Amino acid sequence: QVELVESGGGSVQAGGSLRLSCTTLRSTENYYLLAWFRRAPGKEREGVASIYTAIGETDYTDSVKGRFTISRDNTANLITLEMNNLQPEDTDMYYCAADSRAYGGSWYLEHIYNHWGQGTQVTVSS
Repeated sequence: QVELVESGGGSVQAGGSLRLSCTTLRSTENYYLLAWFRRAPGKEREGVASIYTAIGETDYTDSVKGRFTISRDNTANLITLEMNNLQPEDTDMYYCAADSRAYGGSWYLEHIYNHWGQGTQVTVSS
């Protein structure tokens, strides 16, 4: 079964907003750490934001601080990424990720996540 399914990507102009959603197979309480990553063609996947489900602590990469907000809804099996003031450099494929093992390590490291979504494209035009 597919563990994570993203939705909400699309095309916007610079300065616009988008909301990405990730539906989880199980309640978000079953995951230790949830995150959003992004990757442009030919580049490494980059951690965008994360949230520890037990305590709600969030982290963001510097380039999105103040513009993006990650949240989770345990009752709806949902993780969202609110993206405001989008810029062309935010154009990427965005992926939802989950760690159900409490693997440990820095949130932006890909290898600590054992579940990944298929990705949703975000395109920002200038």
